[in-house]
Order: sequence, then C-alpha cells, then structure tokens
Amino acid sequence: MTAVTTGGAGTAAGTGTAAGAGTVAGAAGEPGATAAGTASDSVAAAAPTPAAPSTDPHPTPLAERIAELAGTPAYVYDLDAVEAAHTDLRRALPHPSVLYYSLKANPHPAVVGTLARLGCRAEVSSDGEVDAALQAGVPPAQVLLTGPGKSAAVLEHALGLGVTRFSVDSPTDLRAVGESAARHGVEAKCLLRVNADEGVAGTGLTMTGTASQFGADASWVAADPESFLGHAAATVTGLHLYMGSNFVDEDALLRQFEVAVDLATSLAGRLGRFEEVDLGGGFGAPYAHRGVRPRFPGLAARLSALLDRRLPGWRDGAPRIAFESGRHLVGDSGVLVTRVVDVKRSKGELFVVLDTGVNHLGGMSGLRRLPRLAPDVVPVGGREPGEVTATLVGPLCTPLDTLGRGLRMPAVRPGDLVVVPNVGAYGLTASLIGFLGHTPPAEVVVRGDSVLDVSRLRLVRGAGQLPVHSG
Repeated sequence: MTAVTTGGAGTAAGTGTAAGAGTVAGAAGEPGATAAGTASDSVAAAAPTPAAPSTDPHPTPLAERIAELAGTPAYVYDLDAVEAAHTDLRRALPHPSVLYYSLKANPHPAVVGTLARLGCRAEVSSDGEVDAALQAGVPPAQVLLTGPGKSAAVLEHALGLGVTRFSVDSPTDLRAVGESAARHGVEAKCLLRVNADEGVAGTGLTMTGTASQFGADASWVAADPESFLGHAAATVTGLHLYMGSNFVDEDALLRQFEVAVDLATSLAGRLGRFEEVDLGGGFGAPYAHRGVRPRFPGLAARLSALLDRRLPGWRDGAPRIAFESGRHLVGDSGVLVTRVVDVKRSKGELFVVLDTGVNHLGGMSGLRRLPRLAPDVVPVGGREPGEVTATLVGPLCTPLDTLGRGLRMPAVRPGDLVVVPNVGAYGLTASLIGFLGHTPPAEVVVRGDSVLDVSRLRLVRGAGQLPVHSG
C-alpha cells in the first residue's frame, strides 16, 4: 500500500534578524504576533476589520533564509500567528464554550499541538486525522470523529485508540457506530448532525438548507425521532449543526448561528435533553491573497444574548456549547515560498511559471471545496518590478496546472523568489500531492524569526497486506 509519511524532520536554530512569518508574507496586513484582538474587546455590533495593506511590501530576509535552508517550494507556518488567531477567536465566542480545531485545514503536528496546548479539542474525519490528533497531544476523550461515510475500519481504528465521540449523519451511521462500540465494550456518545431546512446567505460554501450528504434533514428527524435516539452502545447526546463556511461578515455569521440555535431548540422536545450543541463555525479567512483575518468584535455579546433567550441553561453547561474552526485559526499563519522558473509569451499571452503548482496549492479549488484560486505573488527583496497581466502556472505536465489567469502581478523574472500569503489552511494536504510524483515541498515551522523545525511529507509504497501468488 502507499502511505504518506513525514521525512527529514529536524530542527534548526533561527538566529536571523527578520520579522515574523506574518511579515515574511508581506501580505498579512500586520505581523502575525500582533496584540491579539484589541478591537475584539468591544461588545458593540460591528463589521469585521477591513483588510489593510501591508506595511512591508517586500518580504523580509527570512524568506531567503528559508529558501537556503529548505529549498523551494516551502511552506512556512508561524506559531505566533496561530496563537494570535486563537486568542482573537476565543474573545469573539461566548463563555463558557468549547472550541474544536478542524484538522482538515492543516494537520501539521506543530500546528495541531499548539492548538491542543491552548485548549482546543480536535474535529477529525479519518483514521489518519485520528492518529494526527492523538500524536499531537489531544486526549482521546476530546476527539470528535465526523464525516458522512465512516467505514467499519475507521470506526474500529478510532475506538481501538480510545475515541468514543462521534458525529453521526443517519440511522445507518448511528447503527454502525453502536455495533462497533459494542464490540469494544464501550459506550459511544454521538452528536446527531442535522441538515437545516433553511439556507443561510453570505457563506462561501453552503453546507445546509440544500440536498447534502451531510447530516439528516431536519424534517426527517422531526418526523421520525425514534430512529435517531440511539442504537446498541451508541447514544445521541447532542447535535452537530454546521450551516456554512468562510463567513467574513459578522451579521451573516450571527444569522447562521440563529438558524442553528432555533433548530436545536425545536429538536430538543423530540430528542430529549442535549449534553452538547455544536453550532459549527464558518469563520472566514483570506486564501492565497493579501488580506487580514476578519475580526468579529460584537459576536460574543450578541451570541450570548441569543443563547440566553433560546438555550437558557448554556451558562451552566446545560447544554455545553461548542464551535469549530479550521481556516480562521491557521489560514494567516502560513506562506508558500516559491521561485520563478520561467517567464515567456505564447500567442500574445504572458506566462509566469513557478516551481509550485496545483500539486502543492489549491488542488481542491476545482472541486468547490476551496475558493477559486487567484493567488498574490509577493517578490522577496527591495526591487520594484512594476506590474504585468499574466497567467500564473506551475511545473506540472498538464494544462490544468494553472493557478490563475489574467492576474495583475509583479513583473518577476526567472530566478526571483516570491511568496504566496495566507495559505496556512487548505494548502499542501488539500492539494494533488501525489500527481506526477514531484517531491513535496518542505514544511518549515517558525516562531517569529526563529526556525523551529523542518520536515517533508513523502509518499511511500509499502508492502501489500495480501499474499502475491505466481504461476
């Protein structure tokens, strides 16, 4: 079989004088280690802070150091930026509440471990993500396994490692969890994922109010609640409600939470008392272009008031309120350092060729899981190259390796080092890493200007588990 492993792990002492990786991006709009959430102390309803232009249009020498240390392309993750995002988001959420980190955004062990130490639980959707969460220090009791197609093998793997909390999407899914838990002699506590009958405007990716493989339709649950109460060793103890993704407007974000809270209230009478209501998340972040994380300074007060009205026991943990986030927590922590390989014209169209492509960035954008790519490339150094309109492509032997067409971008030259900002979420592991067999980029972990770790994912073909017969 083929496995993905982490190879070449190591540490390197960072002694440079550059600023943090947020400034390396030259595009986050502010350093990653800013005083987190100063605007978030306000409780008045307000729009998110608008994106501000970078105060450093040219990335600092840290990008050059990383290129020398690890080669290009290389992803760089700044743990200071991860911690700042966590601080901001916690201030924007009601207290008390639980926060899950969605590993699909970035399962790098340093990123997961940092958020685990800050108190985040883990939302995972595969056996590999179960392993990543546990290896990064998340206790099994704080892991929530989700997904609409949990196989018997995935359930056995998770239960064998002590994971007993699941989000279930149907009576069949609930039955499978219950039967597997019974074989392990444990009780599984399940959140029932419900697909609301009402859609929510303002989302980057609609997850509810439409036909979906996720969850059970609210009308189905209301009409046949007995099918969703439990099975064998699995008991439904709460709800999992996820309305949409990548909200950048506070009012739209609050509206989707209103839909979720109203749905929880209406189902409580049919399904009984809930121990936990996971209201989802959908907190947005810029992707592969300049910009800052949106702030939601009035959300905590507005959402607390909503919960007081609709779920009045929440302050005492009855029910426990939970949220989840991926891109908002880690999106602005990462940049992709890459080099220009070629610049050429074809039939009047200018092409800029990088040493990275859809095998490293944005491979899922064509599947609508990610926004359409239109990445910014920020030159390293002080040269003022001017601007051109160009098609940005990667090195793959396919015309599909196109990162963006008709982009206004710096007039770079072959050999120039550039960075793509805001790619700490849905970067390498959300791309076509196995296609055409290029060596994966290095992943470099920094804290400010100190390099903490360098590693590289590798695809390894292992021996098959079935005997090979000849003759």
